[in-house]
Amino acid sequence: MVRTIRLYGGLVLFIYILTHLLNHVLGLHSIAAMDEGRKAFLALWRNPVGTLLLYFSLSSHMALSLWGVYQRQHLHMKFWEMAQLLSGLLIPFLLILHILGTRFAHEIYGVEDNYFYVLYVLIVYNLDTGLRQAVLMILAWVHGCVGIHYWLRYKPAYENYKSLALSFAVVIPVLSMAGYYVAGLDMLKLADDPEWLKSFFGGYNLPTAEEAQEIYDLERIIQCAFAVVIIVIVVGRWARFAIQRWQGTFKVTYPNGKSFRAIKGTSLLDVSHLNNIPHAAVCGGKGRCSTCRVRVGKGLDHLPESEAGELKVLTRIAASDNMRLACQTYPISDVEVTPLLPAKSGLKAARREHSSISQGQEREIAILFADIRGFTTLSEKKLPYDIVFILNRYFEAMGTAVEESGGRLDKFIGDGVMALFGIDRGVETGCKNALRAARRMSEKLDELNAHLAHELPEPLRIGIGVHTGPVIVGELGWGQATSITAIGDAVNTASRLEGMTKDLKAQLVVSQPLAKIAGVNLDDFPRQHIQVRGRQDGMDIWSLESAKDLPAV
Repeated sequence: MVRTIRLYGGLVLFIYILTHLLNHVLGLHSIAAMDEGRKAFLALWRNPVGTLLLYFSLSSHMALSLWGVYQRQHLHMKFWEMAQLLSGLLIPFLLILHILGTRFAHEIYGVEDNYFYVLYVLIVYNLDTGLRQAVLMILAWVHGCVGIHYWLRYKPAYENYKSLALSFAVVIPVLSMAGYYVAGLDMLKLADDPEWLKSFFGGYNLPTAEEAQEIYDLERIIQCAFAVVIIVIVVGRWARFAIQRWQGTFKVTYPNGKSFRAIKGTSLLDVSHLNNIPHAAVCGGKGRCSTCRVRVGKGLDHLPESEAGELKVLTRIAASDNMRLACQTYPISDVEVTPLLPAKSGLKAARREHSSISQGQEREIAILFADIRGFTTLSEKKLPYDIVFILNRYFEAMGTAVEESGGRLDKFIGDGVMALFGIDRGVETGCKNALRAARRMSEKLDELNAHLAHELPEPLRIGIGVHTGPVIVGELGWGQATSITAIGDAVNTASRLEGMTKDLKAQLVVSQPLAKIAGVNLDDFPRQHIQVRGRQDGMDIWSLESAKDLPAV
């Protein structure tokens, strides 16, 4: 709940900053244009609802961020986290005078805080304040962009728009600063005109010298108060650690036999980081991903219950009962843990976690294997570039057929294809989709042969085998070669059926279990009985000269 309020408060502030910067872009045209744009800006923010939303977001975001600093067991953090923390502490010191000089002066002293007034104060009256304002705008924008980036980066769809988002993040402040600069030059020209100055001082209710001094005095008071809050947090952290030491410690034991003691109130992730134990945590320990997850051995029964945020993540990945998020688990007694992901796991691992099968589950699915017939002979007559070109076109055609039929491409093996069906939709749908994919692959192959007629001495031929059965589905591999795949006898059988297409002079071999579950009648096609591993009585299969001959399913 705390993180949610902080997140949405930050999003409101980001929208406020965005509209503010867009208003500044109008300075490229004129100060008057900025003032016209200000009317829309004020309509959005200077009303009871907008004001309440803005200042609640500002106060809650700041307060919860400071609370987060107080709650941290240590201040060892990544560069971007430290930059966010320091910029977040600096922004209020720079922001106070701007708020007092505009909204406060308007409400208390009746000042018309339009752009002519603001630019005169920032550019003519006190240029140092104007430069500080420019730094504030850039700092607040970067702070917001970094925060949004590290929030969205776990979402798979964000990868498609990351370059566009970066362009947006750069273009907006550049145009805004350009508008601010041009408007500043225009204001300097106006300030050189005695007649304009006369009308300016006579037509605007500018703050008096006493009122201006009150604003500066109030700025210093608020800055000092904010500094006191920071000091209180530092002292509070020290006091909390002292109390926790008095309450006792617990021991964490790792798979390599190493064990470390920590004061109560320390998370498992913090124990790892404080003792230089490599431990993955893509989100920085904020509970937004599951890369820090651990398997708990001894001590599981004495751990505090998972809170709502942790339960949501664990449910999403279908975690077992002995799995916890290290960043959200605060032991009160000795515990044994095993980190489940490599310490260098990155965003790819965080994005894969959205699949509930990543940890490994037994499921009944359909498996399809396909392979090009006689490709070795063909490759001996072609240049390497030609081989790569033909294979890529083939993989594109077969991959499209699989995905259009609701399958998951598992891997390309040499000139072969492995695909899985029914992982998320059930075995019956998976078996039907596997047959649809086989038919589409045959159709796509005909289209490919037509397109490559001038490149090939003879048309490409493929063999396809489809089977169903229980398998273990999970995330297998290491480093960049990690992916969701399936292992088990059913996979081996599907591969064997694909290999039989050559001897049977068939394009497709279908197992009896798959045909039965799919509800398709193949009695019009040749039928054979074969022996397979794991089946005492063997298994019937059907062979089809062309997968396009499959009945509709």
